Amino acid sequence: MQPDLEFLHLLADAAAKETLPRFRTGAAISNKLHSGFDPVTEADRSAETAIRALIHAHFEDHGIMGEEHGNVGLDRDYVWVIDPIDGTRAFISGLPVWGTLIGLYHKGRAVLGLMDQPFTGERYVADRSGTYYRGPEGKLQVKSRPCTSLAQATLLTTSPHLFTGDQAAPYGAVEQKVNLFRYGCDCYAYSLIAAGHIDLVIENDLQPYDIGGLIMVLESAGAIVTTWDGGRPEKGGNIIAAGSKAVHQEAMALLNG
Repeated sequence: MQPDLEFLHLLADAAAKETLPRFRTGAAISNKLHSGFDPVTEADRSAETAIRALIHAHFEDHGIMGEEHGNVGLDRDYVWVIDPIDGTRAFISGLPVWGTLIGLYHKGRAVLGLMDQPFTGERYVADRSGTYYRGPEGKLQVKSRPCTSLAQATLLTTSPHLFTGDQAAPYGAVEQKVNLFRYGCDCYAYSLIAAGHIDLVIENDLQPYDIGGLIMVLESAGAIVTTWDGGRPEKGGNIIAAGSKAVHQEAMALLNG
């Protein structure tokens, strides 16, 4: 077994066996915070356990960064980055915009990526050769679309209420420029950039596992994903993803004043 697209499919299948049977079933919810609300379900924990077991069985020398079960070997050349359910709030609300995210970093740089939405039957996998979709539309290699300006762009973000303090005005400036904006799609939004359906996603304060599985999905489809200051996105932070260089540059100018 190699760390390749075939192995990503194996991991996604294992995760889906844990998440899909628990979706829209009223599964118990725990809160990871003493103050505030950061939900986790049995589906989150069980899916990550299944993913980690397969990685350990085939690549014992690889490191793992996981949202639910901690980290091991982050100093190793190969590190898997796992978010078993990105969009747990959507999951517990019955909205099918959550997804399983799995990425592989080599010496800190993304080399493989996956976003799987088992309820809709849509899966995106990517390596350096391209980004590949399979689902109701068939099996396709996908590409982002060449939108030429913010005025023509469609923007998605999880919630505008997440932009507070000195982030609120720059985000608002971008939102005012775009043709259309929508809220609440979590990781699913980034996949829509890769598939050429939308043009821009802006989010803030992401953890590495919130974006790690999506980096190759975006970049191998021709999209651009960086931090707001133009840096690499592997460590998370404030993230902007755009389907074209023109949209990325115009949005970056507004985000940075």
